[in-house]
Amino acid sequence: MLLRALASAALLALPLAALAESPNLEPGEWEFTSTTTVEGDFPIPDETDTHRECLTQDAIDEANSAFIQEEEGCEFLEQEASSESMSYRMSCQGEGGEAMVVGEMRYFSDRMEGDMQVDTTTPMGDMVMNTSMQGERLGDC
Repeated sequence: MLLRALASAALLALPLAALAESPNLEPGEWEFTSTTTVEGDFPIPDETDTHRECLTQDAIDEANSAFIQEEEGCEFLEQEASSESMSYRMSCQGEGGEAMVVGEMRYFSDRMEGDMQVDTTTPMGDMVMNTSMQGERLGDC
């Protein structure tokens, strides 16, 4: 399903999304939580995902090149980034549908937050997926 593929691709890329410089994040053990709601013609339950990972300084520094890769069928239309924030707009075309993705992330050294909206048209109708993301540094790895 296009909607799930877009959500997965965007959520995997966002915590350390493609930036012009390293994000203002301290290395260590981080916990990331995302909550997604979907508005559309048929009910889709809200979904919350939480995961932990150890972010090294190398991983943070390499975020620029490691996460700039676009998903097949997607194209970045706008992208602005600094060590404090990142915003983007992306268009995706897939089997049976298309989507416009708009997102913003903010970095605060020991925490991060962001929002993403995906407006999609599929054979099942138009849907809007809203995702709110938070991350918090828990300590050393």
